[in-house]
Amino acid sequence: MDLLDRLLGHDAWTTRQLLELAGTFRDEQLDQEFDIGHRTVRRTFAHIIWNIECWTDLMQGKVVRSRPASNQSLSMLKERHDTASSEFFRFAREVVDQHRFDETFLDTLDDPPKEKSLGGVIVHLATHGMHHRAQLLFMMRRLGIENLPEGDALSWELSLPR
Repeated sequence: MDLLDRLLGHDAWTTRQLLELAGTFRDEQLDQEFDIGHRTVRRTFAHIIWNIECWTDLMQGKVVRSRPASNQSLSMLKERHDTASSEFFRFAREVVDQHRFDETFLDTLDDPPKEKSLGGVIVHLATHGMHHRAQLLFMMRRLGIENLPEGDALSWELSLPR
């Protein structure tokens, strides 16, 4: 297992752990507004997942898929997360194996469009979720949820089958 496997494996696992935990929440908890980030647990998950989907499409030169409604069920968010994480991991692995870190693509969502490197966006996505998971943990604490997962890379690694 190399560094990419660890970074992306930990990122996907940790977000999935929080999605599983949120699966026990009532809709009122998922949609309660907080004065932070994307304001609700549900919208924050939707944002994390949309970023993986969007950037993976852009890096592959695909038309960016339509942004789904932000009121999706947790089961739909889990499904989207698993699919998006797998697609991103496959593409990132290809970039690393082919040493294409400095290859650029046109980010057509910028106005005007800007060139971005594949390596830069892979690093961005590997760290982006961490920022928003911290916001999710804050919201969950404010909701009174106890025994929240730490979500660190060593816990992820210890969870892997030996």
